[in-house]
Amino acid sequence: MELNKNEYVMYKGLPLVREGDTICYGDLNEKYMLMLNILSKKENGEPDMIMVQICHTENRNKIVSGKQAFKNGLYEALDLGIAWLEHLNKDGE
Repeated sequence: MELNKNEYVMYKGLPLVREGDTICYGDLNEKYMLMLNILSKKENGEPDMIMVQICHTENRNKIVSGKQAFKNGLYEALDLGIAWLEHLNKDGE
C-alpha cells in the first residue's frame, strides 16, 4: 500500500498514526484521542507490552482519569482503547 505525504492509515474510519513507539488514534476534531505507547517488543519486533491512554485532544499530556491500562499485544490494546474512546467521544464525559 502506498500513501501520499498527506494521507494516513485509516482504521475503522479514523486516522492511525505511528511515530517511533507511540501510536495515536482518533479524530483531532473530537474531545479525546487514544495514545498507545509501546513499552516492549517481542523478539520478532512485534509490540508486546503497551500502555493504553485516553488523553484530551487539545492537550495530549492531560490523561483522562481512570483511562490508563497496560495490555499485552497491539490487538488487546486497540480493542480496549477504542472502546473507551468511542464511549467518551459519544457521551462527552
